[in-house]
Amino acid sequence: MTRLSTVIFPVAGLGTRMLPATKVTPKELLPVYDTPLLQFALEEALAAGARRLVFVSHPEKAAIEDYLRPVPNLESKLEAKGKHELLDAVRASRVPEGVDVVFVMQPEALGLGHAVLCAADHVLDGPVGVILPDDLILGRPALREMADAFEQQTMTSLVAAQMVASDRVSSYGIFDCDDGEFAPGTARPARAFVEKPAPGDAPSRLAAVGRYVLSPGIFDALRATEAGAGGEIQLTDAIAAMGGIHAFRFSGTRHDCGSKDGMVEATLAVQKGRRSHLSVAAE
Repeated sequence: MTRLSTVIFPVAGLGTRMLPATKVTPKELLPVYDTPLLQFALEEALAAGARRLVFVSHPEKAAIEDYLRPVPNLESKLEAKGKHELLDAVRASRVPEGVDVVFVMQPEALGLGHAVLCAADHVLDGPVGVILPDDLILGRPALREMADAFEQQTMTSLVAAQMVASDRVSSYGIFDCDDGEFAPGTARPARAFVEKPAPGDAPSRLAAVGRYVLSPGIFDALRATEAGAGGEIQLTDAIAAMGGIHAFRFSGTRHDCGSKDGMVEATLAVQKGRRSHLSVAAE
């Protein structure tokens, strides 16, 4: 396994697709059934071996920092009342000892590539992981799967991938590689990587979703990357410039929790999983 000592969380976006819910509450703290999106991302990063968590945030999203802080008064009240399950749930948001938390600000939306570059001065040695929390992947921890599959000698990037409908390719980074499904837990080399192509220009229907394992060279590539699609610095362009691109077929199920329908679908999936767990525990 490649240890991902640093995991970057680009969380500066203002969640406009989820308004008015995100007018006050960051989208990363919206609940999926009973658990904030950010909590799923935090646990996934720790499962991949993270020792430093770098949050690229926005000055108006201080609630994310608040969520990661201990709340001793609440914890003591829950303990005094014997509400141990709730106490465990609250303590789950604590970052374990020995894991650093760093916040850097991205005041202006200049693209995912720019957000990752904002973290450059705070990463530890070795490959870095990137998690977009609003891409919720349920099942086996996707970033851990990717760390297991990342080969530092032959790969400069490993990007989570799934097939999308032809009319959706313009919303994603699209891989130029052999089309069609491939086995979960495996990687496929790509000839190129294109950000949000028009449907008629897309080299395949294999799309990137919000998990990345990137060699340290990504930061130099980003510094040399000019604004691309949407006038933003695109992470896709920097990955393409490095070469050695690989798509990874994760085994879990992805839910787009940056959309209202995706959040509902994810909530129902988590609810079903919770009920199944309770049923098994009761037997």
